[in-house]
Parts: sequence; C-alpha cells; structure tokens
Amino acid sequence: MEDHNIDPREAPASPVIDPGASSGPPGEDHELVERLSSKVVGQREATRFIVPYLQMHQAGLAPPGRPVGVFLLLGPTGTGKTRTVEALAEILHGSEKNILKIDCGEFQSDHEVAKLIGAPPGYVGHRETRPLLSTQRLAEVTTPQCSLALVLFDEIEKAAPALSTLLLGILDKARLRLGDGTEVDFEQSLIFLTSNLGAREMMRELSPRVGFSAGVAPSDDVADRLESIGLAAVRRRFSPEFVNRLDVVITYRPLDEAALSAIVDQQVVELTRHVTTRLGPRSFEIDVTPDARRFLLERGTSTEYGARELRRTFHRHLVQPLAARVASGGIAPRSRVRVALSADGTALSIESTTATAPGAPEETHVLVVDDNVELLAWFEATLTRAGFVVFTSSSVAGATEVAAREHLDAALLDYVLPDGDGVALGVELVRERPGLSVIMMSGTHLPDEETATCERYDFPLLTKPFLAEDVVRLIEGRMLHNQAVADRTTSRD
Repeated sequence: MEDHNIDPREAPASPVIDPGASSGPPGEDHELVERLSSKVVGQREATRFIVPYLQMHQAGLAPPGRPVGVFLLLGPTGTGKTRTVEALAEILHGSEKNILKIDCGEFQSDHEVAKLIGAPPGYVGHRETRPLLSTQRLAEVTTPQCSLALVLFDEIEKAAPALSTLLLGILDKARLRLGDGTEVDFEQSLIFLTSNLGAREMMRELSPRVGFSAGVAPSDDVADRLESIGLAAVRRRFSPEFVNRLDVVITYRPLDEAALSAIVDQQVVELTRHVTTRLGPRSFEIDVTPDARRFLLERGTSTEYGARELRRTFHRHLVQPLAARVASGGIAPRSRVRVALSADGTALSIESTTATAPGAPEETHVLVVDDNVELLAWFEATLTRAGFVVFTSSSVAGATEVAAREHLDAALLDYVLPDGDGVALGVELVRERPGLSVIMMSGTHLPDEETATCERYDFPLLTKPFLAEDVVRLIEGRMLHNQAVADRTTSRD
C-alpha cells in the first residue's frame, strides 16, 4: 500500500485507498464520517478518506493552485459511488442537487466536448451557447454556509478522449479556459470522477468463488484483487499524466446483506416521511413487517446491479401497489397500512385498517417565532383560518414565556433570532415538552452542526419562501403522525 499523503504530482502512480484498511487518516472528523456513512450504506471505509480533504479546506490549508481534492471512484454499479457525492452535497449544502454534474455519456464525440467550454467568438451560436463548466455554474451549486463546489464527472470512461485532455488543466492547476478566453477557477472545488472501469472483470472474479452468493461481501484477499483489477483498467484507459493528477482512487466493494438490509430500512423510513409530507391530512401510517422486508431484500439482492436493483424492487412491489390503492381511494386518511408477506410467499399484501379517529385535533396550538413582524402577522392570519390556535413571538425570550404558560402542540421556529437561534430553542422546547412537533424555518440552508441536530431531533426544515398550504399541510401531517403513534402505544398497553 502506497503512502496516502504522497503528492500525486510527484508520485509514480496515483495513491490507491484500500477501503478495508483498519487505520484511517489522523484527525479525521468522526461526526462527518458517521453522517456520510449513514447516508452511503456499506462503504464506511471508502467515505472516511474524503473527510481529510474537507478538513484541509475548512482549516484554510488546502494546497493553493489546484482543486481541494480529486477522487476517482471505482466499483460495480449500485455500490454507492454517485450516492457518495449526493450525500456530501446534502451535508455541506442541504440538498443533493447542489452538484455540478456532467454526464460523460453525453460527450462521446470530440465536438460534443466543446459544449463544456462554449464556442469561441466568431463561431455560429457563440452568444447563445452557455458553457457547462463556468464560474456561474460553480456559484450556482454553492451556498452561503459553504463555498466548496462539488463537481461530478459521472462515468468518465464513456467520454471522448478530448474530455480527459480538457480535464488535465482542471485537475492540475484548477484552471479552465473557456471558448471566449475567460478562465474558470476550480480552486474551491472537490472533483469526483466515477467509473465502471474493470467492473466486468470484477464480476468474473467474484462469480467463480466457491460459496459466494449475492449479498455476501468478498473476503479481504478478493477485495484486494478487485482493487488491482480496477486500477489496471484505469491505467489502460487513461494516460499516466491523467492518472497522476488524481489524489485518491477508491474501489467500492459489493454490498453485503447487512448493508442491503439497512437500505431497505432507509427506504421504508423515506416512504413514510414522503407520505406524511406530501399527503398532509390524507396521510396514513405504514407498517412493513420483518417478513415483508426480507421478501424485498431477497428479491432485490443482485451482485450485478447492487442497490439499484433493490430500489427497483422496492418501487415495483411496494410503492407502486401502494400508490394504486391511494389513487383508487382504497386507503382512508389516518388509517394504518400493514404490509406483510402474502400467504403463498410470492408477493406482498397491503391491508388498510379503519381510520383511528377523526382528523387533526379541533384545537391545535401552534407557536410561531420569527423577528419579522409582517411575517408573524401573515402566519397568524393564515394558521387561524386553517383552524389553529396561534401564539407568536419575535424572540427566544418571548417564546420561552409563551411555552411556560400555554399548552403547545407544534412550534415553527425561524433559525436566526435576535437573542439566539431556533435550533437551540427547539431542542430546549422538546426536552421540556416531549411530543412537541418542532418545524424549523430558514431563508437558506443550515450549517452542518445545526443540520445534524435537526436530523437527530427530527425537525423538518421549511426553506423560505414557501406557500401557506405547505405550512398547513406539514403541521397537519405532523399532528396526525403523532396521534397515530400515541394510538399504537395505547393499544399495546
């Protein structure tokens, strides 16, 4: 194993990270590693080597004159390569869409690569052609709390050789000259390249193994062989100059059964949250039994397609039948939907119980905290028309006084307050009043620490501006969810 700290511009070959190595980079941010690992299931040892480059950027110690980090992610499809970049965007910017993504399959001819830098002056369409790699595009994927742009070249091996040549300047000097002569600076960026190079050879290496089956992770010696196969494929496809500009080459391992099972659990949680958010007062509870989860896992396990096949199976056997029942009126609001394995074990059965109670409580008490007086007035009028009892405050101190004397069911808290922040206030309120639904509001994405706190306490975020119906629907959905949980607890008791 080569030294991970070696400068790739001086090394004879790009450093290769062994995702199975037992020791990690010194001083790694364990909280960030945990958050990345929770979003990219089964690849903890791969994602942890991205964190030191983020630390260098945050400390202001990233090497000048080049991108903060350049990563080549290898491995079979469906193992989490693209998902890693999306998860990082969620953590840094609050949304997986904050990525400048280039689908290299669209640039298989040299003349198509020219779209990335735009036509030079004098060429037809010069003024109408907007370069895909530009300062403006980089700025569009950054946010006020993080100036680091994530740039993804997906399936780099599909692009014409001209793209590799174009990338040399970006990867080495963090500079790209556009068709009109202007320069784009990539110094404040993380560059990710994903590739399936060597994937077929990797699958052939796995297939003959005695005892190997879908969903079973390869042993360490087989994993080492996969890394060698991937790196050899990279060196056959790209020039030494290109390979030598990579900081890290990471080979993703096939997902084992534990990782795939965790992905099923994630999908169930995401589906439940989606139903609550989108349907509001028409939402319902979803209970997926262990047998049903095992059915999805067995049907969706694929060595060749990884987590992608599992997601297709989840949609085909659960989401689509559930959507058909909702569209036909077969699931009543506030009902409980039980997803179980059918009697013959060949499909999932979806059973809906009768609604547990009438709609949301007649009097739902809501506290709104924001230092914008006009917005508070709008909230009070809007929520009162929707049938809520509304209390307002423009400060943390005022909100604390209201909470001390009034019964509250929900609280809408602005993040920036004159005497504190909404996240800290929300944590204080739920600790004193378990069961209180807290909803955060902000005109921008929250910093990493506050985002992690919101995830831990299940505080959804409303990004300003938003519609009145969004607020009402979210509050009603949270109230119905809390009532359903209370009903289930009571029935068990």
